[in-house]
Amino acid sequence: MKFRTLPNTDLELSEVGFGVWTLATDWWGTHTDEEAIAMLRRARDLGITFFDTADTYANGRGETLLRDAFGPNPEGLVYATKFGYDIYNTSAEERRGQQELPHRFDREFVRFACEQSLQRLGIEQIPLWQIHNARMNGVFEDEIWDVLDELKREGKIAHAGVALGPANGWIWEGIGFLKHRPIDSMQIIYNLFEQWPGNEFFPDARERNIGLLVRVPHSSGMLEGHYTTDTVFGPNDHRRHRPRSWLLNGIEKLKSLDWLTEGRSATIGQQAIKFILAEAQVTTVLPNIYNLEQLEEFAAAPDLPDLSADDLARLGRLTQENFGVPEPQMKVKGEPREVLEEWQTKIAV
Repeated sequence: MKFRTLPNTDLELSEVGFGVWTLATDWWGTHTDEEAIAMLRRARDLGITFFDTADTYANGRGETLLRDAFGPNPEGLVYATKFGYDIYNTSAEERRGQQELPHRFDREFVRFACEQSLQRLGIEQIPLWQIHNARMNGVFEDEIWDVLDELKREGKIAHAGVALGPANGWIWEGIGFLKHRPIDSMQIIYNLFEQWPGNEFFPDARERNIGLLVRVPHSSGMLEGHYTTDTVFGPNDHRRHRPRSWLLNGIEKLKSLDWLTEGRSATIGQQAIKFILAEAQVTTVLPNIYNLEQLEEFAAAPDLPDLSADDLARLGRLTQENFGVPEPQMKVKGEPREVLEEWQTKIAV
C-alpha cells in the first residue's frame, strides 16, 4: 500500500480506501455483521487505513461496524463520515430503497448529529466530517460553517469537507465550495467512463490545493471487467434500475481498453484505479468493495507500476472518441468550462 497526505492537514490516507456503504446497506448484496467486520479487518491487514462512511448508511450501521471491527479510538486508522440527513425521525423500516431523507443543517441538529456519530464510531474526534450530498445552501449559508468552526475548536472534529451527490448537488455546488468555502476535502465521482463533471473540479482543486476523494472508480462495476450481455442484477441492486443500454454500451467501450492489461500483471479494475491516482490532487480512491476477491485485487493496485505518459495520452484520445461507442448512444455532454466560470461570478458568499 502507498499513502498520500490530505493537503493542508496531517491526515495520511491509504491510496485505496474502503467505502463502508457497500457493507452497511443492501444495495450491493447483504452482509452479516460478522462478514462485514471480517472484511474490514482484512482491509486493514492489506494496508488500507482510510475508511469512509456516513450516519445515513443503514441508520448508523455504517459507523457502528467500524467501532465493532476496530474498537474505540483505533491507532493508525483515519475515519471519514458524513452528516446532513435527518435519520432520527425516520425508522429504517420506513425507508424505501434509496429514498432520500430530509436535510437538516441548523445548529442544534448538526451538533446533535456530531455527538451521535462520535458515539457510534467509538472515537473522541472525527478526523474528517463531510456534508453529505450537499446542496447550494451549503455554499450560501454561513451557519453551517460557523457550527463546523465551533466543533473544530471544541475538538469534536479535526477537518471538514463535502461529499457531492451524483443527482442532487453536483457541478454548481462543487465549484461553489471549491471557490468560496474552507473545505479540507471534496468527494466526487470520477472514473475512466464517467470523467465529466468530476474533471471540471481539478483546476480549482489544484489552485487551492484541496484533496479529492474519488468514489465509484469502476463505473458501478463496469470497469471491473466481469459484466456480460447476460448479466442480471439482484432485486436490491441499484444497477438493476439502469437502462440496458448502459450495460451493452459499457461492455463495448471496455473492449477498447484491452491493451491496458495485455502483457501486464494488472487487471482492468486495478488499472482503472491507477488512472485516477495519476491525478495529483486525488488523495485516495474508494472502490465499491463487497467481497474478499475485490478487496484483495483493489488493495494491491497502488503497488503496481504507474500508467506511463503514453498510456495516459492514449486514454485521452480514447476518451475524446467515446471509447469507440457512437456518441448519441452514450455520451453525455457537459457544460463548457467558460459557462461554469461565468456562473461562478454570480455566487455571493
